[in-house]
Amino acid sequence: MQLFELTLDSPEENLALDEALLEEAEAADAPRETLRLWESPTPVVVLGRSSQAASEVDLAACQERRVPVLRRTSGGAAVVAGRGCLMYAVVLSYRLRPALRALDEAHRLVLETTLGALRPLIGGVTRQGTSDLVLGEYKFSGNSLRCKQHSFLYHGTLLYDFALPLLDELLTMPPRQPDYRRSRPHRNFVANLPVGRPLLRDAIVAAWQARETGRDWPQARVRELVAARYSQSRWNLQR
Repeated sequence: MQLFELTLDSPEENLALDEALLEEAEAADAPRETLRLWESPTPVVVLGRSSQAASEVDLAACQERRVPVLRRTSGGAAVVAGRGCLMYAVVLSYRLRPALRALDEAHRLVLETTLGALRPLIGGVTRQGTSDLVLGEYKFSGNSLRCKQHSFLYHGTLLYDFALPLLDELLTMPPRQPDYRRSRPHRNFVANLPVGRPLLRDAIVAAWQARETGRDWPQARVRELVAARYSQSRWNLQR
């Protein structure tokens, strides 16, 4: 698996790069799998592909604080990213892993790989709901996926030193909740992992056996996606 540790200059470019890596793998003649790690230096709200912005986000608060509200290409609910939230993405090949065409198996493989990386560092981490990772009863990772014919993108958050009050300030209570949340507000539901970024990064890279290859990232396609989609309010706030 190839490793990209790359944070681009804008949140729009960073979302576009995840999608471009999926497209690149889909078009490749041979199976291509990638692990990408990045971390936004400033806060950004990221909606799921089918999220309704007005019901999941306090748009007035985001505007007042000048926090961009963008939409990713995968499903799930809105999240807030920023400093102290390590973002990861894996692009995996159905040609190498045909069993993962079953969505339950895709969730299981990726989340169990992440849990396997974390358990030597932190006790008490488990999976809850469809794609949440929790420490005790507190969520520290939300995840979503986007499927193509030959490849799929699975990406998510890993909170380790994030400003958690931002969640209550920028997000509303989600319209859909897993049972284990029990209607808790964000401040009583989400927590940071008690581990620093270097250890967290090394554990994830080792779990996926990812290696840097010096391969160029798809710069032209990222620019196209930003221009056509991620910089456009009709995409980001369409619902």
